[in-house]
Amino acid sequence: MKQVVQNYKSGELAVLDVPVPGCKPGGVLVRTAYSLISTGTELMKVSEAGMSMLGKARSRPDQVAKVMQSVATNGVPATYRKVMGKLDSYTPLGYSLCGVVEEVGAGIDDVKVGDLVACAGNEHALHAELNWVPKNLYAPVPDGLAPQHASFGTVGSIAMQGVRQGEPQLGEVALVIGLGLIGQLVVQLLAASGVRVVGADPDPARCELAERLGAAACGDPASAAVENAVAELTDGHGVDQVYLAAGGGSNQPVELAAKLARDRGRVVDIGKCRLDLPWNAYYEKELDVRFSRSYGPGRYDPSYELEGRDYPIGYVRWTERRNLACFLDLAARGKVDVEPLISHVADFDDAVETYQRLKDGELKAITALFRYPEQAGDAGEAKAPVVAVPAVAVSTKSTKASPARAADTPVRLAFIGAGNYATSMLLPHLAQREGVELSTVVTTTALSGANAQRKFGFKEATTDLDAVLGDKSVDAVFVVTRHSSHAELTRQALLAGKTVFVEKPLALTEDELAGVLAAVEESGNDRLQVGFNRRFAPLLQEARTRFGARTGPANLRYLVNAGRLTHGSWYLQQGTEGSRFAGEGGHFIDTASWLLDADPVSVYATATSGNEDLQVVLRYPDGSTATISYVTTGPSGFPKETLDLVADGRALRLDDFVRASVYGRKKWVSSRLPKARDKGQNAELAAFVKAVRTGGPMPVPLESLVATTAATLAVQAGLAGGVPVTLARP
Repeated sequence: MKQVVQNYKSGELAVLDVPVPGCKPGGVLVRTAYSLISTGTELMKVSEAGMSMLGKARSRPDQVAKVMQSVATNGVPATYRKVMGKLDSYTPLGYSLCGVVEEVGAGIDDVKVGDLVACAGNEHALHAELNWVPKNLYAPVPDGLAPQHASFGTVGSIAMQGVRQGEPQLGEVALVIGLGLIGQLVVQLLAASGVRVVGADPDPARCELAERLGAAACGDPASAAVENAVAELTDGHGVDQVYLAAGGGSNQPVELAAKLARDRGRVVDIGKCRLDLPWNAYYEKELDVRFSRSYGPGRYDPSYELEGRDYPIGYVRWTERRNLACFLDLAARGKVDVEPLISHVADFDDAVETYQRLKDGELKAITALFRYPEQAGDAGEAKAPVVAVPAVAVSTKSTKASPARAADTPVRLAFIGAGNYATSMLLPHLAQREGVELSTVVTTTALSGANAQRKFGFKEATTDLDAVLGDKSVDAVFVVTRHSSHAELTRQALLAGKTVFVEKPLALTEDELAGVLAAVEESGNDRLQVGFNRRFAPLLQEARTRFGARTGPANLRYLVNAGRLTHGSWYLQQGTEGSRFAGEGGHFIDTASWLLDADPVSVYATATSGNEDLQVVLRYPDGSTATISYVTTGPSGFPKETLDLVADGRALRLDDFVRASVYGRKKWVSSRLPKARDKGQNAELAAFVKAVRTGGPMPVPLESLVATTAATLAVQAGLAGGVPVTLARP
């Protein structure tokens, strides 16, 4: 791909061919449509690069101080090599763009391939054909907002953060000094907030533009026009806020701010101008001087920008990303108009020439944009990605799994985790089952273990996982923890020779699934069950029996009205716990595959905006299809699960595990069950305990568990690629 770069030592600008960035977890790969040239910040960097070494030193005294410290620490030769090596290298330019998501990294679920996003950051929103952008530095573009206008997102956020620092209120009067790009945006944001604005800039064209965009009056700061306008609008008291959006080495802006601000007014520095504050003037008025740090809270914090750790909205209302989304919304609704600010649009291939014209003053522009060529489509149809279903291999060495138990010996079970699902859906059934001994419960907090011990009669509660896995008297281990730990805990338990019951999902990634199967192969222990309980539901079992065997392909439709999660639910921690469908989608894929008596061979997935509602289409070897509609936006009063199966002139219907019916030569309708729907947990646990006791086959073949997990994982790949995913088997 191509990218604009600059050598800071020589000042050379170039468009280089560079490698395409990888799509790392926690972010998206974006193909740029338009990127914005900051005629202030970027041209300042370009101009500095053309200076002599002495000029560079004078312009960056902060860096000179670092160099002197390095000399004192490392000596002159080492410091010289370090400084020259850094100067004589290419650095990127750009920090504001709009583009199309080309690939979605792990842990991202708020956008999908093909979505339009605005991106920020001088390390991530560069003048390049492709950029990897972490989650907190992009925002989806609202419908109706043109890409070239969305490319203003970053500079809009800078202006917005400056305005927020000024805390404007309805009816106040503000002075904006400097009517370049940021100043023009500040004028519009203040006007939209009900503030009357006076602008100051020596360029008459910029003053005229600001007045067209909402300023009450504008003028040259060296003339009496600005002072007269302020006096008229404030009855001589002075403005409530001053926004310094000017650059350069003149101290005039801060002196003018002191002169025209009211008593105890606020002065906000947004640009990079000289700040030699006249002490008497600022002291006598007790002016409140504030700084606006770039796009907003989160800027320069690696845990926020790179690791995607958001700040709680109750503590930090407006972060970088929220400012970005807010500005895009204002632009989409016409509250901010950026079209008059676009002075020039250049093709990306002409980047070097454009910078040179801007630097030389030949091209006068408040804002210039780079327009990128559209991505050339591949000839023919897009190739479907392939997800390999791992082969299930069991070592030939003797298994470490527990042998069959004597009839009078209880099956000893240990639980890793005792959260809501374990204590409400599993343990009540096991605590009442004859021939079962609840041996040990392992939890991360002592109190939760003690509660489970007291309520369900565990012999022991502990926080020591190794003690349980090493206890030879324990026959089987239940893994009922958060999703992100399932695969690793299952792997450890299999290697310890335990029979394992793990709640869904078995794994969140293909690597995790491969790790589990590697443990099976290494240990020879394939005694594994995943908590896919619906196939054990008595009502569905009877309906399947009455439907009978089929001869032709079937069509299955499964509607899951999942509903919205409550605020604070750990299911929303998708960066660590996977998407919601990855967590529970295996339930529905397993049910469909069990009814169709086969494993799927391909998966196609599509989603609404934000991936809230999914459509998953599974294709089976005999031509049967299953469509799973997984929705979170349905009404709470509507049944959660409804299923229809049609084949060979017959139809099966399941209504939320309350009633089932089969239509054929004869019609069968079950009696309505009580409100306590039986989704098969008790029968599933009975089958699992029997397998542990007898040493017989596990309730569900390992091959089926692996195929269902692989199909669930393929949904994310299908959403990212937009084409069917083939499930290839060895």
